[in-house]
Amino acid sequence: MNSTYELPLDEANYSFGFLDEFAKREVRRSILKAIAIPGYQTPYASREMPMGRGFGTGGLQLTLSLIGTNDTLKVIDQGSDDSVNAVNLRHFVELTCPGVDTTEQTSEATLIQSRHRIPEVQLTEEQVLVLQVPYPDPLVVVEPSEARRKIMHGEGDYSRLLTKLYEDIVQFDEITISHRYPTRINGHYVIDPSPIPRYDIPRLHRSKALILLGAGREKKIYAVPPYSVAEPLVFDDVPFRIEDFRDEHGCRRPCCRCGAMDSFLDELIADDGSKTWQCSDSDYCNQRLAEQTHKVSA
Repeated sequence: MNSTYELPLDEANYSFGFLDEFAKREVRRSILKAIAIPGYQTPYASREMPMGRGFGTGGLQLTLSLIGTNDTLKVIDQGSDDSVNAVNLRHFVELTCPGVDTTEQTSEATLIQSRHRIPEVQLTEEQVLVLQVPYPDPLVVVEPSEARRKIMHGEGDYSRLLTKLYEDIVQFDEITISHRYPTRINGHYVIDPSPIPRYDIPRLHRSKALILLGAGREKKIYAVPPYSVAEPLVFDDVPFRIEDFRDEHGCRRPCCRCGAMDSFLDELIADDGSKTWQCSDSDYCNQRLAEQTHKVSA
């Protein structure tokens, strides 16, 4: 893969954005349909990409179909700009999209491609968030037939999915789904919001930014348009809750780097078995550290 990346753009004979114009138009048409029917899984002809399916090919095709020379791109993987997946995808876009700027700051990006996280900083109307999705259909855990799942989605029949959540409560006294929490969009379609944690589900609700979700292996695109109503699937007497990161004394743990007490935290285990907690969103953490340094120097 690295040898392919090192080929000069002219020698590789790539068009801007790697995909040919027919492929881009087909993806854009699917995006428009997905926006027009919030939460609906729009099929599209997923192209072969120079990476294995399951490594972000769906999100990458959305990004390459939308990006232009005036855009600024940010690529993150589980909140980090420096992970292997994020670096490789960003490098690929830089090589195939000459003139496009990249950044690690959320506020500077017009187009954000992410795996497993929604940035901590609130997104704006001028931004588009692309989420990579391994499994787009939340009903797959209760119905193996795709034909039958399509009928259930069309009829808004999510009784079997609710039964699955109820069985969870009976067995564990709570819904134990930690990520991919089924979420209803605009009162009808229930989506699998990619493997984002429950902590990020409220960020889908009335989001100012357009959120697109792409599954390359499953050949599906769906969308949460700006200001859409996004409601996690719950029961009236069992409220939805997010991770609170409290310790054994009931106190909220801070980030070990910046001290943030309002962000999603990753648990880090040292060689001696000790545990620390750090902001998952590296840009948010770095920005807080920079602000603290500026205040001290001032």
